[in-house]
Amino acid sequence: MLFTPVLGLVLASFTPVVYSQLPLEQAQQTLIGTWSSGSKHVLTGPGFANPANQSFNYPPTTGISYSFTDTFYELSRYRFNSNGSDPTCITGVIGWSHGKYQLNTNGSMTLFPFPDGYQQIQDPCAAVSNFIEDYRITEELYVQWAIFVDPTFGPKLHLNQFDGAPLAPMFQVSSQPNMLPTQPLRNVSDPNADSESNVQRRGLSKSGALSSRRVDNVMTMGVSGLIVAAFASLAL
Repeated sequence: MLFTPVLGLVLASFTPVVYSQLPLEQAQQTLIGTWSSGSKHVLTGPGFANPANQSFNYPPTTGISYSFTDTFYELSRYRFNSNGSDPTCITGVIGWSHGKYQLNTNGSMTLFPFPDGYQQIQDPCAAVSNFIEDYRITEELYVQWAIFVDPTFGPKLHLNQFDGAPLAPMFQVSSQPNMLPTQPLRNVSDPNADSESNVQRRGLSKSGALSSRRVDNVMTMGVSGLIVAAFASLAL
């Protein structure tokens, strides 16, 4: 019986504690800063992309990074896509975009990219093996977002895409957003003026309803963000 209180404390410490389900404005404050996945080599800001000449500084490893202010966001991403039919045809994609975002009352997040985003695609098996194209997304939906507090690495951001698929978790590398200027940085045609066939809206239709690609049983939090503290990262 002498060990019962101690054992109880240990077990309780492994149980995630829900601090609060925050109103939109408070939840927004928890997002502000710079976040990066994995080895944290991919970061937003001037060290990653130069929109003026549509170039990139390639990081040593792949990853994803977001920065948020209370109104604006910036995205840097570097990834490889495998080819199941031909393992030698691995596609490399590096991309940058920025714009405005809003948090929704059902716990989702909507991004509104500026039209100056771009990405470079390298595909050794394609007719054109290396090219740069505009990032033709006008709205992008994350059906769920959450911030957990890892006892070792601190705040950790989870984002679920329009179909429920999770992005790699991102840790906060700075409480200050590391971003390029929050305005269009190169002259491009506004994709909103183009035909619908040339514009993508990930997860949203014109009416704002979820597209048919969304998984029906995706569970949202019902709030803008959920901050959870866990004693062990294994609970995450």
